[in-house]
Amino acid sequence: MTTNIGKDGRALPEGLRERWRDESVGSVWRRPSDWYHPAVDGLAVAVLAGRDPAPAAWELGHARGEHGVGIGEALDDLVCLYRSTGRPTPPLDAVRALNEGWSDAQAAFVTTGTCVDPGTGLPTQQYLAVRLSEAYLCAEQDDVDPALQHRLVVVDVAAGHVSGLMRAARSAAVGAAMREAFGAGHPMATLGGGVFVVLVRTDDDVDARVADLRADVARRCEDVEVRISVRQPVRVWVEPLPETHAEAVQRLSHLARPEPWAGVPRPAGPADDAGPLGATLPPGLLTADLWPYGVTGLREDASRGADAPETDPGEQD
Repeated sequence: MTTNIGKDGRALPEGLRERWRDESVGSVWRRPSDWYHPAVDGLAVAVLAGRDPAPAAWELGHARGEHGVGIGEALDDLVCLYRSTGRPTPPLDAVRALNEGWSDAQAAFVTTGTCVDPGTGLPTQQYLAVRLSEAYLCAEQDDVDPALQHRLVVVDVAAGHVSGLMRAARSAAVGAAMREAFGAGHPMATLGGGVFVVLVRTDDDVDARVADLRADVARRCEDVEVRISVRQPVRVWVEPLPETHAEAVQRLSHLARPEPWAGVPRPAGPADDAGPLGATLPPGLLTADLWPYGVTGLREDASRGADAPETDPGEQD
């Protein structure tokens, strides 16, 4: 086989790197000038030699993260490599390794903690979005609906707008309870303002974990001032994964609640009189008359051209 020598001194089958680059730059890569990195050659050699691609994929993911490439762009580029070799999708191990390399590079950058929320000790929304991509690739490889393999457990502990000190105490207590109830094997994140999300498999015993979570939150929030800032019992519902990764990321954004959340509608969920976990909801927000804190009066707001709540939802607790 005719070969050429890569920039790292290793032999590459002629044309592979160029085919990969052409496929990527022509479809997903934003800046052609920054596509090449020596880690590209390492992954190409591993793929062509039939070796485990995970170590080289981790190196490439780490390089992409260090150079500010977004995780979506990096994953699409990985897909382009495998398409260049006649395979429609990369193996899950390679995707996971690239994700982990990218995440590690991002974590090393930031001392401010963009991957881990300092108040709860849990990962952030952005980190969970990265882990969700693995679930979607797994479903694609198994040729099944993502909702048949995974679902989102949404946890809302907030009883209303609270002061910064009480919010910090609540966040620390609930973060510890979440880690205890679901464990390190379940990707999870805080979305702000007492809203949390956990990615679980459809065959997980969610009922038992939620019962443990509610009991642990109650125990950790026994202090009367903290207790009044926490819903009793903790409000939990389950949602199937949307059809695509992009829709799942958008759903996380819809569920997210800024800090402080006064004046911001609470995340869409079931009515409080639903079952123990609430109804399984399709993606989308509840209409104003179904907000879990009750029906609000409506007024015509000419500036927005639509009905708007008459009062601030965050002030009704």
